[in-house]
This record gives sequence, structure tokens and C-alpha cells, in this order.
Amino acid sequence: MNSRRLLRTTAAALAVAGLVVSGCTAGSDAAGPAAGPASAPHPAPSPSGTAGLETYYGQRLAWRDCGVPDFQCATLRVPLDYAKPDAGEVKLAVSRVKATGPGKRLGSLLVNPGGPGASAIGYLQGYAGIGYPAPVRARYDMVAVDPRGVARSAPVECLTGPQMDAFTQVDSTPDDDRESAALETSFKAFAAGCEKDAGKVLPHVSTVESARDMDILRAVLGDEKLTYVGASYGTFLGATYAELFPQRAGRLVLDGAMDPSLPAVDLSRDQTAGFETAFQAFAADCVKVPDCPLGTGSVEAAGERLQAFFRKLDAEPVPTGESRALGESLATTGVIAAMYDEAAWPQLREALTRAMSGEGAELLALADSYYEREPDGTYTNLMFANAAVNCLDLPPAFKDRADLEKAVPSFEKASPVFGEGLAWAALNCTFWPTPATGRPHRISAKGAPPILVVGTTRDPATPYKWARSLASQLSSGVLLTYEGDGHTAYGRGSDCIDTAIKTYLLEGTPPADGKRCS
Repeated sequence: MNSRRLLRTTAAALAVAGLVVSGCTAGSDAAGPAAGPASAPHPAPSPSGTAGLETYYGQRLAWRDCGVPDFQCATLRVPLDYAKPDAGEVKLAVSRVKATGPGKRLGSLLVNPGGPGASAIGYLQGYAGIGYPAPVRARYDMVAVDPRGVARSAPVECLTGPQMDAFTQVDSTPDDDRESAALETSFKAFAAGCEKDAGKVLPHVSTVESARDMDILRAVLGDEKLTYVGASYGTFLGATYAELFPQRAGRLVLDGAMDPSLPAVDLSRDQTAGFETAFQAFAADCVKVPDCPLGTGSVEAAGERLQAFFRKLDAEPVPTGESRALGESLATTGVIAAMYDEAAWPQLREALTRAMSGEGAELLALADSYYEREPDGTYTNLMFANAAVNCLDLPPAFKDRADLEKAVPSFEKASPVFGEGLAWAALNCTFWPTPATGRPHRISAKGAPPILVVGTTRDPATPYKWARSLASQLSSGVLLTYEGDGHTAYGRGSDCIDTAIKTYLLEGTPPADGKRCS
């Protein structure tokens, strides 16, 4: 993995990522005839502390057909730099599907699937707007905005398809100075590409700025308070909103929570441990099956066999039926991709079986899904926006290669299987051209109503202890626990979890703090 911390999107969004085609592009004039009312009927008043932003809070959205049945699109204008509101603007793509009824409309429900860098509009149109519980969709207009720098909203671009192919194949567990230098060079080239393409917007894609954008959208939609479901990184975005605008926070669901108090190195190391936990769960399931490619012995032995396979690929990649061979880096990414959802475990078993027999196509496909590589060799901007936001939100995990090398043993302790590679991945932001504007800190959001924080006990990407920590930091935090596997909990098959969240969204009543579901 060649990104500092990729928190990614929910399993449901991953399942539809390749199926969503939307014409909702910020600033587009060719999206078809207007559909529905041209604006929110009564924009909500601006909160205090927004002097100079009246033109943004007072704008009206021109909704139009965007080529997806039942969905509408619009363009939201926000300032490029909130410290200098007159110094230019960014156009953000917005989409909605209106409340279906019956029942009184409760307002807008904004959704964000995480990343950072995942398209919220893709998530809305491909899953949330049609897959959230019918009673929720009946009472809320379902709304999404691609955050600045992401997908349809002034997207950050860094590398061409062929350049990204080369980047993803660089050896992520260097064996000598030459390979270490090559990995550093790849990070520098990635950063330079981002600076060249997106220099103007690059210093302004922080989570704080995206949270302020959400408040403008809330007001323009006519909502007094924000109702929101954020997954993975989306929980940090939601918590940041509550910190900035506690009196404007409504019913907030933060599923697969991040811990905003941790520095980058601790986040990366904790996530490394999370992937190890997920792998052990996969291995424990696999070794029960006679044809498990990792053997039928212990979980520890399964891990050792996978490590040996990675080392073999490092020396001799296997063919995939195309120009890219399956080496250690892509194989590791493919395995990690399957850790997000236990439903992918059978696919991973088959992919590993074939790769160990010399056919790497299936494991490569898993890696491609992780990077959002399209069949034509192009990539979405997920990985570019991911780095841009992460590297702005926190100072880099390591100041240089020597600093990194000191930390490698602690990463390997966290995960014998993935530790070394994930430690090196955390070097990415060391070479970032734009200084970080954020710092790790606790978020209390004093004055906000109850905020529902959801954690999964064996979540690979956002370890469960992060949910416990965030719920304890928030002055009104309520912790809901899913005892299970996979990344995030809402909509993954637990009636207990789904009912608790549905009740909270519809009635405003959170479950008892500490409630556990399976």
C-alpha cells in the first residue's frame, strides 16, 4: 500500500463502486432539463462566526436531472480559502434523492462513505439512496456532496494511469538502500505530480474546510441542524463538524470511528494492528477448510505461509495474463482489500490458491478494486485525494527514512504479516509539498446533542479502540458496538445495529450507551 492511512469506504460502497455512472459534475451545464424546485424553500440562517460568507450561505441550489433515475444534482459554491473568502471559490458537486414518504419529512440526511477520497455521490447513488432502510428514505431527502478535491469536486490528480501502475508496483518492503531509495523516489514523484496538477487547491482540502463546506450546504438546504451518517474517515469529518458547530449538530452517526487525538504514526500503527486482527480472523476461518491455500494448521502457521509467499513474489512475480505481473506489493494490497469485508474471504481463498499456483489475475483484481483502477487502465482520484487530505490533516508520521527505520520493529510487532510494508507506506507524507494545517487533538463538541459512535470489534481499518476513544472524548458521545468482522457496521446484516441507528435517525433517541450487538 502506497498511502499513509487509507481508511476507505464501507463494504457496500465498494461493492457498487464500479457500477455507478453519474452525470453530476460541479459546474456542468449539460446535465439535462431542470427537475424539481430550483432551490431550498427557506435557507437556514448563517451561524455566528461566518462574517464575510453571506454570499455563500445565501446561495440557492439549481437542481437538475443528472442522468440517474430519481436523483437530482446541483453545484454548491464555497470559498477556496475561508480566511480569505474573496480570494476565489471551489464548486462542489451535490446530489439528492427526495424523501419518498409516507410520513412528515424530517429534513436532509447527508451521507459520506469515508476515504478520505471516496465519492459521496457515488455512494449515495449506488447504495445509500436506494439501500438505506425504507423508513429512513421515506422521511429524509438523502443528500451527498463530494468533498473538495474528491471525484466531481475540483478533483486532485497526481499521476497518469501508466504512472499509477508503476507506483503501485514499487517494492514496499525494500531489502537494501537501492530499493529504499526507489520507494522514496516514488513518493516524491507522487507528491510532485499532485503539486503540479492541483497546486491551487492542494493547501485547501483539509477536513476542517470540508466540514465548513457541509455547514454551508446545511444552510442552503434549509436545515436548522445537520443530520449526518459518516463512515470510516467520514466519522472524523462528522466529529470535526460537531467541534466547529456544536449548536448546529443534529443527529450524527459516526460508524467505524477514527480517533482524532492520535498522531499519524499511532494511527498508522493501530491500523496495522487492525489488519492483523482481521487477517487472523480470516486465517482462523480458512484453516478449517480442507483446500485452504494457507494450510490446515494453526493461524500462526497460516501467517508464516503467507509471508513466505510474499517473499517469493518479491523475488519472482507471477503472470496475470496482462502486462502487469503480480509482485509482493500488489499481492499484499489484494489481501488487504479482502480484509474489509468477510464476504470477500471465499474470493481471497480462491485468489491465493490460484496465485500460489502461478496465476495472479484474481489477486491482482482485488488490488485493482482497492486502488479503484478501471478496466481501461485509468484510476479514479481516490488515492490522490486520500493522500492530499491525510497529509494536510496531520504532520507526517516520520521526518525521514532513518526515523521510519526505527519504527519498523514496532509495526512488525503490530502485524508480522503487514507491518513492514505499512510502516514504509507511512513515509508518503514526509515528502508532501504542502505543510500540514491540522494537529492531533481531542474533540469534545461540548453543547452538541447525543452523537452516536459505532465501532466493530474486529474492524481492520478503524480499530475498535478508536470508537471507544472517540465516544469518550465527545461530551455527548454514545457508544454502540458491533461484535463482528469487517469495516463499519451499519447495513452489514445486524438487525440490532440497523434498528438502533434507524430509531436514532427517525426519533432522535440513541441506544443506551455501551449497547452491544452481534
